[in-house]
Amino acid sequence: METNVYQKAEKIYPHDKLLALTFLKLIPGFVKPNHLTIFRFLATPFLVVLIYCGCYKLGFWFFIIVSFSDALDGAMARTRAQITEWGKVYDPLADKILIASMVFMIALQFIGFWVAMLIVGLEIIIIIAAWIRKIEGGVVQANWFGKIKMILQVLGVSVLILSHIYGFVSMLTLASGVLYLAIIFAIVSLLTHGV
Repeated sequence: METNVYQKAEKIYPHDKLLALTFLKLIPGFVKPNHLTIFRFLATPFLVVLIYCGCYKLGFWFFIIVSFSDALDGAMARTRAQITEWGKVYDPLADKILIASMVFMIALQFIGFWVAMLIVGLEIIIIIAAWIRKIEGGVVQANWFGKIKMILQVLGVSVLILSHIYGFVSMLTLASGVLYLAIIFAIVSLLTHGV
């Protein structure tokens, strides 16, 4: 039954194949994609505490690991035919909580109130739009614009943290540009019914 859902809902992307040949080989079969989504839900508050307490170096690496679990669970779901309706809804929600939390903690401090609020506001609008589509019987899933947006958000937040750790003020401009680009992709993702 799960294989049928997989075949109807998804295709395997090149990055899924790459992850299946590398990192997914290290993950035992009893670990499911939804376990990684739950990990992101549980790990995000710890990450927020690390950043709040000023543990930026540890927070950076923890953020990279937690963010990477998003790529892993998607690839795992598609290559192992373990896509679930729960995962389609809660995987993007976990991503948005992670990003919104980090943007609130980092971008608000280093880039500015309105940029941070725009990013968080768009994530909230995307969540609401996805829930409305789900209630109306529509398909809720990430599209390429949403995937690129997530990559840009992770990159922007990572550069912000690194600029703070190493005092590279010039990296703030790069981080700002990446996050502005992420805002554009968020809008396009919303308009194309992606999450």
